[in-house]
Parts: sequence; structure tokens; C-alpha cells
Amino acid sequence: MVRFRRGAVIAATAAAASLVLAACGGSGGGSSEGGGEEGGTLTILSSAEQLLTLDPQVVYTGEDLAFLGATIQRSLTAYQVAPGDAEGTTLVPDMATDTGTPSEDATSWSFTLRDGITWEDGSPVTCADVAYGTSRQFDTGLAEGGPVYAVTYLDIPTNEDGSSQYLGPVDGTGQELFDSAVTCSEDNKTITFNLNQPVPDFNYTVTLGFSPVPAGMTTGEEYANKPMSNGPYKIQEYTKGPGGKLVLVRNENWSKDSDPYRLALPDSWVVNFGIEETVGEQRVMQSSGEDATAMVQSLTTASLPVVFEDAQYEGRRIDAFDAYTIYAALNTEKLPDEKVRQAIGAALDREALMLNAGGTYAGDYADGAVKPNIGIDYAPTGLWETLLGAEVPPTGDPELAKKLLSEAGVSNLEVTLDYGQTEDNDKAAAIWVESLARAGITVKPNPIERGQYYGVVFENPNEIMLGGWGPDWPNASTVLPPLFVQGWNLSRVNDEAFAAKVKEASQEVDREKQATMWHELSKEAAQKMWIVPTRFGRDQRLAGTKVGPIFSWAAYGSYPYPIMYATQ
Repeated sequence: MVRFRRGAVIAATAAAASLVLAACGGSGGGSSEGGGEEGGTLTILSSAEQLLTLDPQVVYTGEDLAFLGATIQRSLTAYQVAPGDAEGTTLVPDMATDTGTPSEDATSWSFTLRDGITWEDGSPVTCADVAYGTSRQFDTGLAEGGPVYAVTYLDIPTNEDGSSQYLGPVDGTGQELFDSAVTCSEDNKTITFNLNQPVPDFNYTVTLGFSPVPAGMTTGEEYANKPMSNGPYKIQEYTKGPGGKLVLVRNENWSKDSDPYRLALPDSWVVNFGIEETVGEQRVMQSSGEDATAMVQSLTTASLPVVFEDAQYEGRRIDAFDAYTIYAALNTEKLPDEKVRQAIGAALDREALMLNAGGTYAGDYADGAVKPNIGIDYAPTGLWETLLGAEVPPTGDPELAKKLLSEAGVSNLEVTLDYGQTEDNDKAAAIWVESLARAGITVKPNPIERGQYYGVVFENPNEIMLGGWGPDWPNASTVLPPLFVQGWNLSRVNDEAFAAKVKEASQEVDREKQATMWHELSKEAAQKMWIVPTRFGRDQRLAGTKVGPIFSWAAYGSYPYPIMYATQ
């Protein structure tokens, strides 16, 4: 999930996600909340200049997972589309006939494909296509920044440095190792994944990065801009930048009989890029003409009281506890001293950031990466009470920060803050500059275009990066490992002892014992200040008067895209 897509970073999908789970319906997928009519166009007004990626092995931000999964990219399993945390994160079949069959010890899982699934050119989607798509996760040049569950879990030998002996389909080295770990039945309908450890919830895993790709589609950027669709829509146009758009039209080779999950009610979807945030929300608030079937995926702080205190917007607004923990990742390669990282956290005025994000609409103060609505894996870390050696108020403690810097032997610290540029984030960056200056820390803001943000910071990160994360499913195994061991490790943590404890916790089959292990690891990560957690977020958004249904889909903290419609 991850992968926060709104104000704190980019306008694209965390995450993430109330849980950043994939979502779908199937026989239990398309919800009765649908009930809409066919036809028309639904439009998303986005301030981003592009989607980060359309590549099914790389897409990893909540909103994009929800939107692309509803339109052009199917997965073996998905999440029911329904209101409510429990209902909206229930696993259901998508391309598979059921939610998977594990071996007795859960070290292998098998999934059988539904009949009649086709690509947009009419050719069948086969087991081999799912295997090929999965193999692309191993090509680090192709799938950097995407989920790495296949690399983590498949029974493929590793080198002494922990890297896989399989280098992906482009290089081809170790292909026989992958072909042993991922097998297809003789009729090319059933795929089996052989794992290197018991993974009782692997059927949740296959919602991320295991989507099919036709064999031979190995080119990176080219395929990322126009992947082959196996959903109810296909790409007609994709132009990036201000004034650009993504246009999806009906896929004439999609069969409803093979896809009981997606209602596919609109005739087309359009994402308009480069729309100024205040302009987009004003257009949706007025909801006239074509804007009656438009929506925005976030609201600026200034508009929140207007939208939520005026009854005219009732029924088309969303205010929900989302899946995301909002934080700043601290680059441990550039900030290796724990006390320096703690000083940054201690100096930060989290209260000002909360007010800037909307006050009561913004959420609750965060004390770590794991969010309370994940369930039993959350426990208070005590970060702001005891872990830094003194209680730190929400307004920050510059004197404590100075003390920590002195203990580290550091003075005149200068850092650069990377962030996805929005009006609210520009203001947040100013808060970082002002509050850290009180502790003698100089912050240089580095705004980055929202749609390119994660691509930039993964390639060339500075000391501090704004971000957000939501779990891929309700287990801290989808929070702590990706953030601090592999996958979405913006902080570039390389702590072998922590990684070993994470692996032990991930394989623990006693769920209550596992939760206790996650509590300790969450506390350890908080104290080492690999991230500065600022808030557990809420999500606000608004749609036009002719858009339905309107509720927060807990799997992604998004609109319920698979069942949405435009009233004619």
C-alpha cells in the first residue's frame, strides 16, 4: 500500500491505504452499493502532471492501485468493494476462481484462473502470463520502487549478500530457478508458488505485483506508459504534463462473465493532469456541466471547513480515518548518527504541521510507523514520552534537540527536505524550516513535481523526505519490513540485527506472539528515528453531484472505483 498519494507526497494512489489493500469484488466483490447506471464519463481532476507509473509490477501507491485495479489491471485476488473497515478489506477472488489453496504448511500456494479472461487484443490470459508478470519483480532495473514480495517469499536461492540468484526475465540469469519456484499446470490454468518459508497470508500478497504481463513485454518505460489491459477498459490516450490526460475507454475484448468483480459502468474514465488544487476543488464544489461527473482525490486545508460545514455537500463528501501514517524519512546514509536523527524529530513542530494539514480533519499525532487501525499489531511506542530521554511536546523541544546534537558532536547541521509540491506542502516545508531553525538546524526545501516525486527520491534522495505509508494488509509485516528492510526503504536502513528480528517475526505462526514481536520492533524503529512520524491521517475528498457511490474504500482509503458510475 502503499504508498501515500495525497498531500504529503504525490497525487498518484500508500497508500497503504483504511488499509492499503488491493480491493475488488468478484462473486463477493462488486458491492450492492453500486446500483448505478451504465454510460457517461467519470473524470478525475488531478494536480499531478502524470501517474507515477502504469506498470503492474511497479505501481505501489494506494490510489493508483485502486484506480488501475478497477480499470485495466487485474490480480489473482482482490478486496471487496464495500463501506466499512472489515467489509472493505475482505479478500475475494478476482482472476482466480477462489482465494487460493495453500499446502498444509503454507509453503506453497495454488490459484486456478477463471475461464474467459483475455487481453485487450483478444488473446487469452494464461498461467504463463501471471508467471511472467511475477518474474518482472526480480528485474531491479525494471521494477524499482514496486512491491518485492515475490523476491522475498519465492523459493529461489540467494547469494551471500542476500541478493537473488535470479536476475529477472530481461537478464535471464537463473531463469531455471524461477521456473522451479513458479509452476504452471499442463492446461496453463493453475499457477503454483513455492515459497522459502510458511506464508499463511500469501493470498493477500498476490494482490501486489503479481498481475499478468504477456511474455516478451520487457521494455521498462514504454510498457509503463501503455501496459496491455486485461480489465474492462484500455488506454486510448496518455499525455503527461499540464494539460495532459489519461483517457480510458471500453475494452471490447473484456468479458463480464469472466469478471464478476468490476461493474464497469462508465463508458470512459478521464484523468486530467496539472489542474491547480484550488481550481479543481472549486469546479467540483460548483458541480456544473461536465464537472457534475468529476471528482478530486484530496481537498486543500482552506476548503475543509467550507465543504464539511455546508449541508449542500452532504452525500458527496468523504471524511474518513485513512490507512496512512504520515512521516518524514531520514536518510541514514546521510544522517548515520541516531542522536542527530532524534534531534531532528525533537525539534519539529508537529502541532503546526497538524494545523497546516487541517487540524481536527488531519488526524491524530503519530508515535511510529504502525497505525492503530491495523488491529493487534499496534501498541503505543512511547516515542514522544520517554524514548528520546525526555517528553517532547507537539510543538517540539529545541533545547532537547540542541542537547542531542551536542552529544553527537554536531553543530551547524544543514539538511535538504524533499517533498511533493502542493500548496499545503509548501507551507509544511516552511514549518520544517522555521521549527528546526530554533534548534540551530538549517533546512533547505526541495519541492518536486508530485507525479514524479517517488521516482526522484528513490534515485537521488536528500537527508529528509516527506512520505506516508499504509499496510498492504492487516499485519505489521506489511509495514516494518518494507519501510526498514526492503521495498520502500526510503530511509536506506541497513541494520542486520533489526532485519533478522523482522524475519523471525514475519515467520511466527502464533498470531498473538507475533503481534508482541511487532510491538517491540515498532518501538525500536521509533527510538532509532529512521522516520519522524507526524500524524495518523484522515482523508477528505469531494465528488460532483452526478457521481456515485461515495464512500471511503478501506482497502486503499480511496473512492470505490470498481463500482462507481455517472448519473445520466
